[in-house]
Amino acid sequence: MSRQDQSEAEIRDARLDALVRGEPVDVFAVLGRHGELIRTFQPGALEVEVIDAASGASLGTLPCQAGDGVFEGCIAGDAAYRLRIRWPDAVQELVDPYCFGLLLGELDLHLFHEGKHRQLGRMMGAQPMRVDGIYGVRFAVWAPNARRVSVVGPFNGWDGRRHVMRRRVEAGIWELFLPQLDLGDAYQFELIAANGELLVKADPFARETERPPGISSVVSAAAAPVKALAYRDERQRRDAPISIYEVHAGSWQRNDFGNGEPPNWDQLADRLVPYVAGLNFTHIELMPIAEYPFGGSWGYQPLSLYAPTARYGPPRAFARFVAAAHEAGLGVIVDWVPAHFPADAHGLRRFDGTALFEHQDPREGYHPDWNTLIYNYGRNEVRGFLIGSALHFIEHYGI
Repeated sequence: MSRQDQSEAEIRDARLDALVRGEPVDVFAVLGRHGELIRTFQPGALEVEVIDAASGASLGTLPCQAGDGVFEGCIAGDAAYRLRIRWPDAVQELVDPYCFGLLLGELDLHLFHEGKHRQLGRMMGAQPMRVDGIYGVRFAVWAPNARRVSVVGPFNGWDGRRHVMRRRVEAGIWELFLPQLDLGDAYQFELIAANGELLVKADPFARETERPPGISSVVSAAAAPVKALAYRDERQRRDAPISIYEVHAGSWQRNDFGNGEPPNWDQLADRLVPYVAGLNFTHIELMPIAEYPFGGSWGYQPLSLYAPTARYGPPRAFARFVAAAHEAGLGVIVDWVPAHFPADAHGLRRFDGTALFEHQDPREGYHPDWNTLIYNYGRNEVRGFLIGSALHFIEHYGI
């Protein structure tokens, strides 16, 4: 072996060792296809077989030489492939997530960095889509100071080594396409901070969340933009009369819905909407409905500014509620809270190990009356994050 070959082998082995230990590594440099070599990391697997994506025919088996979960071998040809993995109790076929190229375009990254991207609800977070004809979910998260970011969830045993993301240095965004994930799958992000601290965070751009006290984000369908309604021109005239019925959705006639549970969006559509319309109000104003961890805040300490709270049902149910209000001639206003956020460990606080969303200086970034953190409005990405959340609710729910 030449010195160059020996040096390259040592670098490769060092990267693989780091991957197995869960340390930061350029994962796309070691996993996936590299010429005829295919390498995958499947800790706990008994055998990994490479099969032709079109025919399902076996192309060969990847040996696991060190018993550390790294399977690799040379497979002739360059046909699209899948991995057939034999676990102790099951056989699984999947598309290798490390066979895909760059996902986000340069314009998206530039606009995000400038704080001028106005469709972040479609760019960031978990986006169901097809890439190269393969259905799955594209994940993107902003964590410029993290040393490693992974997608974790039940689908990989919450093992942060399994699905390490690719870093797009120019914007501080990490991305990964996971084939065969689907709507309703729960996930979080696992991050290694600059100081080596291991963090597990909910997705700031999640469009759906678990119902509290659950803290995971949920893969959600992208809502189609709401078409403009004719009545809006009449309601929104500068000289049009306005009369607003303000309500906390979870408290309205709560005892009338049984078991002391809050009403859901469909129940509110059936009862609240005709009640308000019958009193000749022009608008319903909802106290904050973006997801929040502490019920006692009534939504005024939100964490997931792109997700309607799961307390009253899934996002599609909220969309039905808004549509019912529109059909009754009512506009829908929601309280939007870009002022501060709670310091829950799974949220935005020191998201990548640094003061990312909040001010570094507590004299600017800490609200002593509420024990909350104040957004750093001087940062382009933070302003874009906040503006994007408002536009997301306007465009996709018609508020």
